[in-house]
Amino acid sequence: MQKLDKQKIFWHSRRGMLELDLLLVPFAQEVFSDLPYQEQLLYEQLLDEEDQDLFGWLMGTAIPQDHRFQLIIAKILAHNNGSN
Repeated sequence: MQKLDKQKIFWHSRRGMLELDLLLVPFAQEVFSDLPYQEQLLYEQLLDEEDQDLFGWLMGTAIPQDHRFQLIIAKILAHNNGSN
């Protein structure tokens, strides 16, 4: 099992776009460590996507072609809704 660098994940969660940072940074800080390993890998893969794609998916204006991302997007949005 590949060990994930949680510090690297945190820094990759910082995108420089306020809307994305407000969703991804708290998720990385507060939820990532508690995710099952496969979902941690999925989140890491999600971070490799382009900011415009992430923005559309997280704002609900687009659906990722890789449907596996829908699970982690739902968790990010649920965490955001629960922390407001």
